[in-house]
Amino acid sequence: MIRAEEDTVKHPTNALISLQAAQVALVLDCREGRLPEVVHWGEALGALSDQELLALAEANISPVVSNMVDLPVRVAILPAHSAGWLGRPGLSGSRDGTAWSPQFTVSALQLDGHAVEGLPEPQGPVVLQGQRLIVQASDPAAQLGLRLEIEMTDSGLLRARAELQNQSTQPYQLDELNFAFPVPLAAQELLDFAGHWGKERVPQRSRMTVGSHLREGRKGRTGSDAATLLCLGKQGFCFQQGEVWSVHLGFSGNHRHYAERTFHGVQLLGAGELLLPGEVRLTQGQSYQSPWVYASYGQGLDEVAAKFHRFLRELPGRASKPRPATLNVWEAVYFDHDLERLLGLAETAAHIGVERFVLDDGWFLGRRDDRAGLGDWYVDPAVWPNGLAPLVGRVGELGMEFGLWFEPEMVNLDSELARRHPEWVMATGDRLPVESRHQQVLNLAIPEAYEFIRDRMVELLTEYSISYIKWDHNRDLVDAGRQPSGVPSVHEQTLATYRLMDELKARFPELEIESCSSGGARVDLGVLERTDRVWASDCIDPLERQHIDRWTGQLIPPELIGSHVASTRSHTTGRRHDLSFRAGTALFGHFGIEWDLNAASAEELAELADWIRLYQQERPLLHSGKVVRVDHADPSLLIRGVVSADQRQGLFQLAYLSRSEFAPRGRFQLAGLDPEARYQVRLLAPGDKPHGLVAPHWLTQLSAAASDDTQYSGAALQKVGLQLPEASPEQIVLLKLSAL
Repeated sequence: MIRAEEDTVKHPTNALISLQAAQVALVLDCREGRLPEVVHWGEALGALSDQELLALAEANISPVVSNMVDLPVRVAILPAHSAGWLGRPGLSGSRDGTAWSPQFTVSALQLDGHAVEGLPEPQGPVVLQGQRLIVQASDPAAQLGLRLEIEMTDSGLLRARAELQNQSTQPYQLDELNFAFPVPLAAQELLDFAGHWGKERVPQRSRMTVGSHLREGRKGRTGSDAATLLCLGKQGFCFQQGEVWSVHLGFSGNHRHYAERTFHGVQLLGAGELLLPGEVRLTQGQSYQSPWVYASYGQGLDEVAAKFHRFLRELPGRASKPRPATLNVWEAVYFDHDLERLLGLAETAAHIGVERFVLDDGWFLGRRDDRAGLGDWYVDPAVWPNGLAPLVGRVGELGMEFGLWFEPEMVNLDSELARRHPEWVMATGDRLPVESRHQQVLNLAIPEAYEFIRDRMVELLTEYSISYIKWDHNRDLVDAGRQPSGVPSVHEQTLATYRLMDELKARFPELEIESCSSGGARVDLGVLERTDRVWASDCIDPLERQHIDRWTGQLIPPELIGSHVASTRSHTTGRRHDLSFRAGTALFGHFGIEWDLNAASAEELAELADWIRLYQQERPLLHSGKVVRVDHADPSLLIRGVVSADQRQGLFQLAYLSRSEFAPRGRFQLAGLDPEARYQVRLLAPGDKPHGLVAPHWLTQLSAAASDDTQYSGAALQKVGLQLPEASPEQIVLLKLSAL
């Protein structure tokens, strides 16, 4: 809430604020009534005196050079045109062409819940340290109020959001609101992500130059090709080395990430919601609250990721129980729902140790293919004459949780819902949007549509023991307007989806939700505030998933990444893989199965049961430890692992993707270990040993009974390493490390 002027203190804005946590510091210059200006964002500076911080702030003021404005250009966290900044503004909008270049004056600061009273000049600024700063500001001429929240979380992750209020009787149209964080010019290399359906989060690197690197998402959802994170680092940064700064917008609708370098030596990373024309039009007293912009700094990409991982693990309401081994039946039955067949799947799944059974698309009214039924969330009596009770009941008797698929934001025109309420379909002008997967988008921003979908879901969740929802979203939003006016409604639709998730979680506190969106097209911290895992991709070919899961892990920890054992022949690529490669890949996520177990052999089921037992044994480590991705020169090999917080345990995976140009391959080093500790290294080999395995001398010794005494220092494993085993392509070797 934006505070009235009379609530402010006398000298609130003459202050230097330092936010610090987890060896990261953000120093803000809040003097002279200006919006906060970042003096430093990066490695913690140690204990600095007030005088030293003041000197640092003074040293940050740029000189006045030829052909620029006659005062130093001060770039605030919300960059302002009125301050002489001619790059991308933090705030863009107008009131019928006026109030388009606001100049905000800060009227109050609050640090960690306490008002900050600045000292009058010439006594100098007050210098304070904390973790959460709230800034109140206004522009009386533009008649705009502003409230900023800037927080350094316990994990060292920085986040900020803004609330903008129109204080005029005339409407104000907001076009953009972006936060921007300065990054040193020494950071010259960009990393973000591209991709498409079935091949999400493909990394791409480029060199930063003068100008803007702009990534926009206009799909109405995060998108398979989303930037996900925009990273800017020192040349050659990798997983373990090199300073890296990154931003991520925690929002599931249209979005913007950008990096900007100007000719006068300023370099910024920024992000904000992408608003469609006229989408946010504020009348008097109305406010717009931006999504959270997250920013992470670290030495190497693994440190950047670790800050996101810890933050997500500590979110209130995050499911704390062990992540259950899951069977999803989509690739087993598709739309062909038959009770006896599904019961057989459930029996087999329970026998091998599966803990959650998920019924996918096809259970509701008229849903025999993807051309009809969306929106009619009633159990189809033609397929389920006794409802879902026989299946749900038997799944519970077998000791498994039951999950159900929904796509609440979508509608088929061939549905009772669309026939009764065509005005609930999102559309612009006098036309319907082009169809995608034979479906349209249901406008949940319409209260009646929202209430209908909510009530149907509540009825089903009340009637049946459903502990888990696979929440899908299978199309981009095109011409996403609200009938009859056609005004754009992506912003409202995104917020309505969040409200629906929040309301269901409030009514059913034990309910878990998976964010699925044509696979991995909705992976962001906005949806992850409300969900318990994401489906990283519809492609579960393990060769593809090695890369997809590796880079999805740049934002989210393994336990939130749904990673399943595919069928012998992948449904998306047609490739065939050994069970050990499929299961070994799935092990480093939230383990599940997407396979017709009724068609599996007894030998395959026995091996799969071994992998499930291994997952259950190792998930306390896999789902709590620090993710380690090892930098290795040979692209035919990927090495990843998880190391416990106390560095006493580690589980590492050597994934052989293709034939190498080297034979033998040479040494590999590990990372994330305690250099002073002594580790025992042992081979984990559920099922058949990797095809083509040729063990080096140390591994041959390891298999001997006398090898129990073989140990290596953490320093040696990280700096010298071990000779790589040889193996055929598309094989996995697992190594367990235990400190002695």
